[in-house]
Amino acid sequence: MITAAPPREQTRARYPDAEGFVERDGVHVFWELYGEGEPTILFLPPWSIIHSRCWKMQIPYLARHFRVITFDPRGNGRSDRPEEPEAYAEAEYAGDALDVLDATETERAVIVGFSMGAQRGLLLAANHPERVEAAVFIGPGLPLGTATPRARAVISFDEEFETYEGWRKYNRRHWLEDYADFLEFFFSQVYTEPHSTKQIEDAVGWALESTPEMLIATQRAPGIKDEAQARELAVRTRCPVLVIHGEDDAIRSHTTGAALAELTGGTLVTLEGSGHAPHGRDPVKVNLLIREFVESLR
Repeated sequence: MITAAPPREQTRARYPDAEGFVERDGVHVFWELYGEGEPTILFLPPWSIIHSRCWKMQIPYLARHFRVITFDPRGNGRSDRPEEPEAYAEAEYAGDALDVLDATETERAVIVGFSMGAQRGLLLAANHPERVEAAVFIGPGLPLGTATPRARAVISFDEEFETYEGWRKYNRRHWLEDYADFLEFFFSQVYTEPHSTKQIEDAVGWALESTPEMLIATQRAPGIKDEAQARELAVRTRCPVLVIHGEDDAIRSHTTGAALAELTGGTLVTLEGSGHAPHGRDPVKVNLLIREFVESLR
């Protein structure tokens, strides 16, 4: 059921017109709805290290032109934080997205996925094409293209080291011992552009709303782990696709976005000088790209 959003302090550029929760297998997931009209844009959550406020630079602008929906990932924000890794499987996030569409009475939507959001986005586009009008992928987190230092760090996730420097911080033991230190490092790699202090501070703050134990559970969760599965899903994606990828992405290689665009028959837009999260660092450019793409569907 859709309910009117309660009044709150004026700290956002735009407040939701409605909000609520969906529940499946005992896990509650929080959603927000902004604006009206068609089509609907569904912003998918990225890795549960952060929540839906990562879209705060997109919502006010795009909700003036379209109907916009966001939801917090299980593990962060106002959604529940289950303990078992299986609860963070990519199929669960995709299921949450379908439940949110149903709860908001949305038949079809243009989905937008950032980083790990690309995995749940591909599952939706390939397996539920009737619900996906088109897809936008920003810095897609998929096992395609050239491996980055982050991808290589995953291999030693459980190893014990004398010191944890650089990408060795991407390690279960270090997360439990000094979670804040990992977050500071990780988001410095997400936002590699100069003068990104505000974006890094926001992201660290959102990440501190959850726990390292939750993040470890997401690392253990079933997902799109190999290139063959990613390619199979991409080839089955028949809707219009736009891929936006920063040329200097230190988290996911630009070759990943290029491969995804080629496999889906989509359009690749390369942003020179941009890192992993251009929608946070160069929101005007990304917002205009999304708007132009969505309007081209009419």
